[in-house]
Amino acid sequence: MPRYKLIISYDGTHYSGWQIQPNAPSIQQHIQEAVSKCHGGNQLAVKGSGRTDAGVHAIAQVAHFDSDRQHDTQRLQFMLNGILPRDIRVKQVEEVSKQFHSQYSAVGKEYHYHLHLDKVSDPFQRLYCWHVIRPLDLPLLREAASLFIGTHDFTSFTNESSSGTAARNPVRTLYRLDIIPTDCGLRLEFEGNGFLYRMVRNIVGCLVHTASTRRSLEEIVKAFEAKDRQQAPRGAPPQGLFLVRVRYNDEQDHEQGTNTE
Repeated sequence: MPRYKLIISYDGTHYSGWQIQPNAPSIQQHIQEAVSKCHGGNQLAVKGSGRTDAGVHAIAQVAHFDSDRQHDTQRLQFMLNGILPRDIRVKQVEEVSKQFHSQYSAVGKEYHYHLHLDKVSDPFQRLYCWHVIRPLDLPLLREAASLFIGTHDFTSFTNESSSGTAARNPVRTLYRLDIIPTDCGLRLEFEGNGFLYRMVRNIVGCLVHTASTRRSLEEIVKAFEAKDRQQAPRGAPPQGLFLVRVRYNDEQDHEQGTNTE
């Protein structure tokens, strides 16, 4: 049985997230249904590199499935996109070895979070950014961001810390957190070896809270030490978050559905 890897882009606005939910539409559900239709109705499981929440978007989510037949990858991509809704696109299909696993083979991810800082919100960007009205102290924002880089216990910056991967190991390494000016605000770029549930959104919420209220950086240090989600500020809303890259050791990275670096 051949194994196929999918690079998927989606607008998460109208979905409950990646993971299948019992009473709400999900990205994974639509992908699995499309894959099954391409296999004569046989139900095949599609496994993703990780879940994204309701309203979160992806430029290059990675998933895989095992097929009962050999496919021409370009034809399979065409068939899948002909079935899927227009806000979900398969950007690449590739046959991979059975040792590849979209989640367990991943060695890192990159997320971007978009802040809109103009006084008036942009109606065309409202589903893809967080409109922050209060002025931000940019030097303080950058200084606060530097506190998150490196290897830390991120318990205070994840939801559901007592279950799942956070309960097993809340330590992650953030390689970089770059703050990039854009035409209407800022793009925060996160790259790390892995991310806990809502970790990026919670960090963004903390950074915006710190920079907009000019809080002491010592509060972030104390939040890390507390290892308690209640000791850190509220997280950012989902619509500004994009999964842009999943890294694998034995293959070239995929960004926006193409080979990079």
